Amino acid sequence: MFESVLVANRGEIAGRIVHTARAMGVKAIAVYADADADLPFVAEADEAILIGPADPARSYLNVPAILEAAHRTNAQAVHPGCGYLAENADLARAVVDRGLHWIGPPPLTVARMSDKINARNLMKEAGLPVAPGVWEPVPDVETAVEEAERIGYPVMVKPAAGAGGVGLAAAHDETTLRAAYAMARADAEHVFGQGDILLERYVAGARHVEVQILGLADGAVVALGERDCSVQLGRQKIAGETPSPGVAAPLRERMLAAAVHAAETVGHRGAGTVEFLVDPAAQEYYFLEMNTRLTTEHPITELVTGIDLVEQQFRVAAGEPVSFTDAAPHGHAIEFRVHAEHGSAPSPEEIKVWEEPVGDGIRIDAGYAEGNTVTAHYDSLLAKLSVHGDDRAHALRRARAALDAFRIEGPRTNLPFLSALLDHPEFAAGTYDTAIVERMNGHR
Repeated sequence: MFESVLVANRGEIAGRIVHTARAMGVKAIAVYADADADLPFVAEADEAILIGPADPARSYLNVPAILEAAHRTNAQAVHPGCGYLAENADLARAVVDRGLHWIGPPPLTVARMSDKINARNLMKEAGLPVAPGVWEPVPDVETAVEEAERIGYPVMVKPAAGAGGVGLAAAHDETTLRAAYAMARADAEHVFGQGDILLERYVAGARHVEVQILGLADGAVVALGERDCSVQLGRQKIAGETPSPGVAAPLRERMLAAAVHAAETVGHRGAGTVEFLVDPAAQEYYFLEMNTRLTTEHPITELVTGIDLVEQQFRVAAGEPVSFTDAAPHGHAIEFRVHAEHGSAPSPEEIKVWEEPVGDGIRIDAGYAEGNTVTAHYDSLLAKLSVHGDDRAHALRRARAALDAFRIEGPRTNLPFLSALLDHPEFAAGTYDTAIVERMNGHR
């Protein structure tokens, strides 16, 4: 096992990685932008190094700054977390070229799967079902209009690079397509540095289900169950649960096998997810994308399996066997993303009260604490609240108690919305789809 790891990310995911590193006796080195100097992950790390100003392009997205930090601290490994540079093949390649351990799959795998169009084509060749769509980037809006007519409305407009729901939008006609295309291209160029766009058929009433996979050091791939991530606001996931209440056992087995096949096809190592769009009525699925990294929803898989996924990432990267023999899930787990809700003109807001719920089956992955300032420089995620129960009904009861007990004062948060979600008949019954939030907000 390597002796030190540089955590090339921020907030709750950086703190999550630091926690496991320290538990394993691995020195945890944090990098931070000046706006994050007082956040918990910086204090919790064994060492922390300033890499730039608040602007992510000059700090967390700055590959030379990350590499220089690794050099200055003599880090033996680099963990990219999730988001930012986690699926950046250039960083992965540079880390490997310097003789360091990259906590992720080989750079070639990252490169092949980080482009959604390339990934879509590869998976079609591998025999996975994919939704009707394009096979090349859509170069301009007029071509997008032509392709949408061929595919058939509604269509999903997606940046080819990156993840996290950035730039995703559904278009139901030419007018909304033109607007969605312009927004997706602008967002993709700003966040990912390139604006390639793809189109694919939008499946109404669908669920968004991802399979957690782990590629082992010996080349084998295991699937650790699925997570339902259909509760989305603006295509950004805000709640997830495992197992999915919308996936019957026969479909689950097919999806798990497909995810393993997808990961084996591209030589995946370490933690990742294979994401599917599920048609609950037909009990069919379509490949969406593959994330070659840890994802935000991983805590609920850890809760039902008892497996520390970050520990397994470390072990795989070091060429060691994993530390578990039984991956069978037990019970039910639900995760809620707790966000600050910025206004139209966001300004820094101090957290005046931060009181976390405690109790059996409750887990908090927090990026902030009382007294910290929330700025508009970064994603508004404050914390992830996860609960585990013997079954879904038990998990829902624990979720209600935990949400009622979570107090954050200062910035406005989405805690009231999460409580309303828990009370919504569709969510309570487990019959929701990706449009549940639109229906809750009165949109059809």
